[in-house]
Amino acid sequence: MEHQTETQKKVKTSEFPDPFEQARIERGYGDIDDQNDPVTMLLRLKDVRKTAHNWKTFISGATPGRIVVPSEVAIRDIRQIPFEVDPPEHKDYRNLVEPWFKRPLEEEYTAKMTKIIEELVDEVIAKDDIEVVSDFSLKLQSRCLTLLLNIPYEEAETWIGWGVHVFRSEESSTDADKANILFDYLDEQIDRAAENPSDDLYSLLLSSEVNGKKMTKEEVKGVMILTFAGGRDTVINAVTNSLAYFAEHPKSLERLRQEPEIVGKAVEELVRYFSPLTHMGRVVTEDTKVCEHAIKNDSRVSMCWASANRDSAAFENPNEVVLDRKINPHVAFGFSHHNCLGATHARQILKVLINTLANKVGSIEIKNYKENIEEWGEFNRKVGFDNITMNIKGK
Repeated sequence: MEHQTETQKKVKTSEFPDPFEQARIERGYGDIDDQNDPVTMLLRLKDVRKTAHNWKTFISGATPGRIVVPSEVAIRDIRQIPFEVDPPEHKDYRNLVEPWFKRPLEEEYTAKMTKIIEELVDEVIAKDDIEVVSDFSLKLQSRCLTLLLNIPYEEAETWIGWGVHVFRSEESSTDADKANILFDYLDEQIDRAAENPSDDLYSLLLSSEVNGKKMTKEEVKGVMILTFAGGRDTVINAVTNSLAYFAEHPKSLERLRQEPEIVGKAVEELVRYFSPLTHMGRVVTEDTKVCEHAIKNDSRVSMCWASANRDSAAFENPNEVVLDRKINPHVAFGFSHHNCLGATHARQILKVLINTLANKVGSIEIKNYKENIEEWGEFNRKVGFDNITMNIKGK
């Protein structure tokens, strides 16, 4: 009988390998080129947190688009707010928008979100096979965004029509034509709100003052670009990847049905494990060093959330999903003063989704899929799926 020493366990579809492990342990960073503006990726949790905190040496308020990796300098010149602003101004903008972005904690908001997600789950149960990314996750993300903006539900159809990526097409990681669809749309919406104010986010911003000055249309557009672009791919990845996980771990879904009190912890663990956004950049203001590595003034670093979230110095069994993980200092929503503005909304989506799946779904079967692999120099990172077909059956 042949002795199968090389037999590996079959890699699950919902398994996301950690491509950064060796570099994180051996040297703590990786170097990548990005449109001739190189980036040093920081891979260890402690370095990522330190860098996020040190806004004087590692700034966000650089040329608009430059802290994003891949850089968006070529496709926009509007500053995203408060994301590309440093303290002390950052705090003034953040204080203005923070209460609005905490609305998902309100009972009425959660009730509306639950209705949206339950209807969508019922819709896919009634069908045979569905392509989850475009027929479930994109719809869920877009329909729930109408709540965050406080605008009519029907508007979601426009956004669904844009496809999954706001700034990206199949051909290019930064597509100016795609970006202009969003920018032109926002100009129209801001003009509409200026003429006919309502109780939506556009109108709130247009009527607001920061430091005694009325917000300009350009500043309003900066907040809105962030709201649209920042929460699109990320929420779609988180929702799709979670469904793939529950397809292959039906006992976990059953456990969450029986122990609803751990759903909050499960959400944190799924976003840690899947890290829907790989990294975010900063621009360096002086010659400095990170993990003994010299970094020059005006060069770029990135805080690799995905690597930091698998750092065995901070997480026990980092490559396993432990639904009730006790200690989970993950940075999937960023860290320090620039932590994700939309995190409350995203967490609420995942909580409601898990509860709905646990109560309504009997089985989820993955039929076929194409992985979405990001290439960052020596690292190939699976961030989600370009498409994944599933059959979702009710109880």
